[in-house]
Amino acid sequence: MNVMNAPIAAPVLKEQGLDVILSDGQPHYFNYYWLRDNCPSSFSSATRERSFDIFHLVDAPTPKAAEIVGDALEIVWSGEDHVTLFPLSWLETYATAGPRNDPADLPREAWYGDHFPEVPRFSQPELMADPEVRRKWIEAMLVEGFVILTDMPDSNEALTETASLIGQVRPTFFGDYFDVKTYINPTNTAYTSAALELHTDTPAEEHAPGVQFLHCRANTVQGGESLYADGVAVANDFRQRDPEGFKLLSEVSVPFYCEHDDYDMRSRQTVIELDQHGEVSGLTISQHMLDIIDLDQELLDRYYPAFCRFGRMLQEEKYMMRFLMKAGECMVFDNHRIVHGRAAYSATSGDRYLRGCYTDRAEMRSTYRALVSEGRFKA
Repeated sequence: MNVMNAPIAAPVLKEQGLDVILSDGQPHYFNYYWLRDNCPSSFSSATRERSFDIFHLVDAPTPKAAEIVGDALEIVWSGEDHVTLFPLSWLETYATAGPRNDPADLPREAWYGDHFPEVPRFSQPELMADPEVRRKWIEAMLVEGFVILTDMPDSNEALTETASLIGQVRPTFFGDYFDVKTYINPTNTAYTSAALELHTDTPAEEHAPGVQFLHCRANTVQGGESLYADGVAVANDFRQRDPEGFKLLSEVSVPFYCEHDDYDMRSRQTVIELDQHGEVSGLTISQHMLDIIDLDQELLDRYYPAFCRFGRMLQEEKYMMRFLMKAGECMVFDNHRIVHGRAAYSATSGDRYLRGCYTDRAEMRSTYRALVSEGRFKA
């Protein structure tokens, strides 16, 4: 932040706001409602929430007087016994419209099928003990979307404790946790020994969970190779290869479902997800949970070919990372970014048991911000 020099001109009061000269020597306009609403006294230092309710003002806020006092703008308000003092350095922060800096808004790094040796790895006991290791872990999740945790204890509690480092375990219609084993009467393709195509989980939920944990408790079967691909890498390349197809898949939503005896979950999602910058942030895709696409049949003349081109692209070897999970490892990945699946395996050749759960991306970003910054309220 620049050291503020006292402006040479007094604030200029206008009908709905005022001009004040800041460090660049130029006048900057601030609205009176905004100034009154964001008076430093409007916020509780205890709750860190706004305690002032601007709805209670009968008349529009209007200054009786405004002047520069030292390195601050002082406003005496009309119609109420209240004086606001704004540090000019604070006004400088908000002189240009736009969201405040977000330390969790990190650029994503796309990765490809040869990435396995470079996957970030962290020891679970070290994560539990060291906030700095947790920071590096979450940063890797934000940037790459996929990490492997090692040295996981063979217990249900270990998964809960690990997930809680990011946020609360987030239930889905499958429950708080799920166990990937071979079932006699399966309710999900994952609960069989068949191959599982690349997908994101629970696309039928209106807001699918953002972070998935898969704790490998046992894996001695023949086959069952894990398959992972970075949806950001594939979609970014698809944008260059097929701009019209990309536009369709990022703008047109299609239906997903998950139905059984006691639930009937439905949602509409775009296959390619974009963030606030227009950059690819992830995918929603699952062939076994895609509902009957209900778009206009003439639109389907263009949509289906683009959808299939993208689906085939996801399966290109260039993007596919393959490996065998080991007992004591936990895969943690962005469920909106990383597509995952597995090869078929022999259910009678050994034991294969994964226990999983979810947390949300928003809580992960929140935890990261708390680890790396002081926020607006310094202790």
